[in-house]
Amino acid sequence: MRGGQTTFHGPGQLVGYPIIKLSDFELGVRTYISALEHILIDYLSHTWNIQSRTTEDTGVWVGDRKIAALGIQVRRHVTSHGFALNCSTDLAWFDHIVPCGLVGKGVTSLSVEAEREVSVAEVVPGLCRAMGETLDARMEPLSQVDVRLDRELDAFVDTVGII
Repeated sequence: MRGGQTTFHGPGQLVGYPIIKLSDFELGVRTYISALEHILIDYLSHTWNIQSRTTEDTGVWVGDRKIAALGIQVRRHVTSHGFALNCSTDLAWFDHIVPCGLVGKGVTSLSVEAEREVSVAEVVPGLCRAMGETLDARMEPLSQVDVRLDRELDAFVDTVGII
């Protein structure tokens, strides 16, 4: 089921926006969303021993608490947007909204589930590797591909106050 009501992106959250031409991977939209969910589930299981799953509500769930939200956009078979994995997110932010429009559902983070602080920086390399292996493609953080563009985007985010 599509949520899409209110979305939170903030400190301690890994926001991954893979840019992929779906036709190059022979993927449809629903298959791509499912692939993202399963990449996250496998990563959480193999790297952190956290058992998670999908439900009728899009995203990745630990019990009845969402640990990763998904929301993609596709134009001309090219994806934008993607996922948000709560790493060390202050979960109190979610007290002010109904995340993804799902009333009565909770949220969790990698830090809560691992019972220790887990930073975004700690997660990026392994999750990029897992995505690349699953999609048989090179996946790297923008900061490693184009430092200038990464800095420009950071400056833009700071200017408009997104985070």
